[in-house]
Amino acid sequence: MTIQALIFDVDGTLAETEEMHRWAFNRIFRDQGLDWHWDKSLYADLLAVAGGRERIHHYILHYQPKFNARPNLDSWVMDLQERKTRLYAEGLSEGRICLRPGVARLIHQAVESGMRMAIATTTSLSNVRALFTATLGLDVLDQFEVIGAGEQAQKKKPDPAIYHWVLQQLDLPATQCLALEDSSNGLRAAAGADIPVLITPALYTREEDFSAARWVMTDLGEPDRHHQVLRGDLETPGWIDLSVLTRA
Repeated sequence: MTIQALIFDVDGTLAETEEMHRWAFNRIFRDQGLDWHWDKSLYADLLAVAGGRERIHHYILHYQPKFNARPNLDSWVMDLQERKTRLYAEGLSEGRICLRPGVARLIHQAVESGMRMAIATTTSLSNVRALFTATLGLDVLDQFEVIGAGEQAQKKKPDPAIYHWVLQQLDLPATQCLALEDSSNGLRAAAGADIPVLITPALYTREEDFSAARWVMTDLGEPDRHHQVLRGDLETPGWIDLSVLTRA
């Protein structure tokens, strides 16, 4: 497999961020005087809907239908989402999140080797910047040639729109890229753009169907903390690095 670029998802793939997102949603709901609470079971269901604003609308439609009659509903939901995004960034700045095993190592190796990198996510650019500020630093984010975030695609994953946009910016064939994802929505989006996919399931996605992925593994692994390969014939020493991927 000839890989010219790695395309990373963000939430769940780079870090286990969903519990921080859930905390921020619930905090904003409480601060705004709403009696809404998204427990883990409900949030797992809501994650089938990509995008925070879309998720709130879905919740209102199916769980709080009386709010559909609220004047200026769209702007009110947008305000909730913007408040939640600011609170999420504050939580990240307090060091509540760390990257998943192997993520920092692989990204730094890609930077050092000149491997092209991109991001394809449905989260907002501000959330991407907040995560990098709290972990790898914005100087590392600057090494990503293309950043495709929620602002770049009207249609969210599992629609492949964000991946088509990233491929267009990279000017590369899909078969020369590798997408790193954590969810079935992400898998369907990347596969819909004909990009091979490496899956590392996250907290809320471990039971999803990844049969269309090229490889599935518990995480990217570390030399002192080996991963397990769950699907695919990729031989690794217990971790993923560029030499493993380029000879696959």
